[in-house]
Order: sequence, then structure tokens, then C-alpha cells
Amino acid sequence: MAFSLIFRGDPWLAPAAEPDLAIVHVIDDDASLRFALDSLFRSVGLAVRTYGTPREFLDADRGSQPGCLVLDVRLPGVNGLDFQDQINRLGIHLPVVFMTGHGDIPMSVRGMKAGAVDFLAKPFRDQDMLDAVTTAIERDRERQGAAAAADALRSRYETLSPREQQVMALVTAGRLNKQAAGDLELSEITVKIHRGAAMRKMGARTLPDLVRMAEALQVKPDQSR
Repeated sequence: MAFSLIFRGDPWLAPAAEPDLAIVHVIDDDASLRFALDSLFRSVGLAVRTYGTPREFLDADRGSQPGCLVLDVRLPGVNGLDFQDQINRLGIHLPVVFMTGHGDIPMSVRGMKAGAVDFLAKPFRDQDMLDAVTTAIERDRERQGAAAAADALRSRYETLSPREQQVMALVTAGRLNKQAAGDLELSEITVKIHRGAAMRKMGARTLPDLVRMAEALQVKPDQSR
């Protein structure tokens, strides 16, 4: 990768990214490489934040935009793979693209199992880095989309009354209205009313829709009854 770029001021002191703009976070102790990557990513319309150490990254406001982490596998005082494990434990789920001049197969396997998108050996081609980062950002967009959908589903479930939640748990577990009525000591018509209310509030058009929602929420009948 060529570093013969014209200096236009500190790129890592740029203004905060726009709310929907993907952010590439770069950690490397080599300032010239940080600058080169910053220029490369900005040239294709990506926001970039660079850090000289993992601690700088952990202490920074990383925002909530989709993005990824470009990380050197060998950093002063820390192994990049160990740092990947650390951020996973901290609940930082940014996909990782590793840069390495020391990569080997066991190292690559460990990183990929922990969720790394790619290992790029230095010197790497600009296009290879852009391809890896594009894949990583798309993966993070999908993760955020799934998380948002799960949060919305949980929010809808919490609008159900306790009785509606009980009925939903029973009918999605395969209990007929009559059986659910017996379990809850209610009339069958009352169960039907609660079932209809639960489906309406959950946005379920059919019982199979409601079953899939219950599975996603891990809703199960109360076994203590």
C-alpha cells in the first residue's frame, strides 16, 4: 500500500460523522499507516476514526453508527487477537478486519472463529482493504437491523397484559383455545378475545406469525401452573 499522500491536516481530528454514515475505526501505532488508511476510506465516502492504541479506542465515544474495526494484529503491549476477545466480552460487536505482517494459519483461524471478517497481510492492495471493510460494514448493518427488530418485537410484547401474555404462551405452544381456557380457568370465548388482542398488538396476521414471534422472544408457558 502506497503512503505517498498529500497531507491536508490531521484527518483523525475531523468532525463527528453524520448519524447514518458508516464509521471505520482504525487502530495502529504507525501514524503514517493511520493517515494513509484515513485518506483511503474517506476517498470512498466513509467516515474514519483513528487511534494509536487500543486504550484510545476504548476511551473514545464510538457512536452508534454501523461500522467496523481495522486492527493491527501486533500492537504495543497487546495482541490484536486478545483485544478482539476483550471487545467481544465488553459487548462491542464491531466486525474486525486484521492487518498483519506476521499472520499464520492458526492465528487466522482463531481470529475468524471470533468473528473477524478478514486477515490482510501487509503490504496489501487498497482494493483488498476496501472490499474487506465493505463486507464488514454490511455485516454490522445486518446485525444492527436484527437487533433493532428484536427490540421492537420485545417492546410490542411488553404492551400485552399479563393475561394476554399467558394466552400467547399457551396457544403458540400448541394448546387449543379450549385447552388454554382450561389451563387458565377461563371461558373459551375469553381466551379467544385475549388471543385476538395479543395478535393485534404483536402485529401477527396469522397464528404461525405469532409462533415465530414467541420463538424469537423465547416465550414459553408457565410450567408452575
